[in-house]
This record gives sequence, structure tokens and C-alpha cells, in this order.
Amino acid sequence: MNRKHIKICFCLFILLLSTSGCATYRPTNVNNICTIFRGEKAWYEAARDANKKWGTPIWIMMAIIHQESRFIHDAQPPRNWFLFIPLPRRSSAYGYPQAQDASWKEYTKKSGNGGATRDDFEDAIDFVGWYTHTTQRTLGVSKWDAYNQYLAYHEGRGGYQRGSWKSKGWLKQVAKKVKRKSATYNAQMKRCKTELDDAVDGWFF
Repeated sequence: MNRKHIKICFCLFILLLSTSGCATYRPTNVNNICTIFRGEKAWYEAARDANKKWGTPIWIMMAIIHQESRFIHDAQPPRNWFLFIPLPRRSSAYGYPQAQDASWKEYTKKSGNGGATRDDFEDAIDFVGWYTHTTQRTLGVSKWDAYNQYLAYHEGRGGYQRGSWKSKGWLKQVAKKVKRKSATYNAQMKRCKTELDDAVDGWFF
């Protein structure tokens, strides 16, 4: 069996696994970006692709997702209850990026990724890359500025431009957390990037 046939067999095997109800990957240590990517090489490949496509550093995109969902694929805002009756959630935010319906609709339309879903990590990190890229292009916020990028991500570009965040002390504290997390992820990635690149570039033989 030659190498081409081996690759075909391997791809068919992966396809079989993906349709057999495999559990969704969830990192055991969300505070270490190397551990996250070592646990799922496809996540690193997706993050690297989003970085190449949109220009936002991987550690900033990952810090935003960490803050929004802790890498839980089907995360949603909490729901209040009246007696035993579930009340509507406070927003339509869903999935890894906690993107709301309107933002996700805009993304799928303008990015060309029409079949994207918020509970798919590859689509989610591409969304974060697209959103931060658009924020830079329309508002002039650097893609390397985790603090202000997160404020614009949370408040929406219109809210950020109006300064809706300025009176929200709690949100500014959260943005500082995202900035610190991105710095931690950046330092960690410097120690494992070569290893991750080698693993991804060589994992199809």
C-alpha cells in the first residue's frame, strides 16, 4: 500500500470516527494554552489558520474565548425560572464565542462561511478573528490590544464607539483579565509553538 492509499484510509477512518458520536473535546486545563492545543491538534491548526487569515494573534483570540465560554462548546447565558417555568435567557449568546444571533448572522454573510456553527471550535475562532479584524478596520483598535478589543467584542462596535463601557467598572476589570490571560497565553506559546507547528504539519504523515 503506497502513501496515497494510506492517507485515504486514514481520512476515511477519521470520517468514521467523526460520525460515530465522539465526545466533544473539552480541555482539562483551560489556563495553559500549550495543554489545550496538545490535547487537540485540530484546534491549533484552526487557530493558526484564523491568525493567518485575519491577523489577530492566537493568544488574544484564545483569551477572548476563554473569557466568554471557558471552551465549553454549548455555553449559554444562565436562565431564570419562575416557579417551575423557565424564563427567556437574557441574550442569544451561544457556543464557544458567545456570539449573539445578529453578530453570527453578519459573520456568516460577510465572511463567506455560511455553514458555520457557534459550537464548532474552528468556526468559533474564525469568528473571533473576523470580529477583531473588523474592529481594527472600522474603529482603529489594534489587533494586538486585548483590552480594547475585548471591550468592543463585549459591547459591540457601536457600543464601544459610544463609550458604553466607560461607566462599567466591572467590565473594565474583565477586560483587564482578558489582557492578563492573553499575556499568559503568549508567554506559554513561545515555549511550545515549534512543537505544535511540527505536530500539525506532520500529522498527516
